[in-house]
Amino acid sequence: MCNLYSLTKGQDAIRGWFDGIDDQAGNLPPMPGIYPDYSAPVVRGGAEGLVLSMMRWGLPSPAFALKGKKTDRGVTNVRNIGSPHWRRWLGAEHRCVVPFTSFSEPHNRPGQPSRPVWFALDEDRPLAFFAGIWTQWTSVRKLKDGETTDNLYGFLTTEANAEVGAVHPKAMPVILTTPEAVRTWLSVETADLGTLQQPLPDGTLQVIDPED
Repeated sequence: MCNLYSLTKGQDAIRGWFDGIDDQAGNLPPMPGIYPDYSAPVVRGGAEGLVLSMMRWGLPSPAFALKGKKTDRGVTNVRNIGSPHWRRWLGAEHRCVVPFTSFSEPHNRPGQPSRPVWFALDEDRPLAFFAGIWTQWTSVRKLKDGETTDNLYGFLTTEANAEVGAVHPKAMPVILTTPEAVRTWLSVETADLGTLQQPLPDGTLQVIDPED
C-alpha cells in the first residue's frame, strides 16, 4: 500500500501535460513527502475543462470500517473497484490523476524495522500520474476540527510488477506515464476501467534515493 509519495516538479511541468488547464492550485512548493490526509495537487474534470487544484488525500471509508469510531481518517488506496462503496465514484466526473515524481513502499523484514523504499521511472524522477478518483465529502477527519467538507482523493492499486514486488509483493499504484494514458483514464467508459487497472511492465521502475 502506497502511503507516501513525492512531487518535486513544478507547476509548469504539470501544466505541460494538458492543453488549457485551469490552474487553481496556488503557488506549489516542492513536496518531497506527501502523507495521508495531506493536501496535494490533483487534476480533475471541471465544467469548462480540466482543473488543477488541491485536495485532501484519503477517500471516505466504508461504513463497516467506521463502526465505533469518531473520526474517518480516509482510505488512500483503492483496489476492489467492484465494491459498491467505490462504484459510485468510478464515473468520468469523479476521475482524476495525481501527479508524482516518486513513491514509497514499505520494506518489511522479519526481526527488523520497516523501512521505506523509493521508486521512480528513472533517477531523474520524471513526472508521472497515479490513476485516481475523487469526491466532495462531509465528515469528521480530526476531532479538533469537527465536521468539515473537503475534496478528497485516492488512487487505484493493482498487483505489483517485478521491481515493486521484490519489496512489497501485495500491490502497487496504477501509474500513467503518457498524456494518452492520462486522457484515456479521465474519459474511458466505466465498464472498461478494469483493463486499465494494470501494473507497469517489469523493468519500468527504478529504486532510487529519497528526494531531499
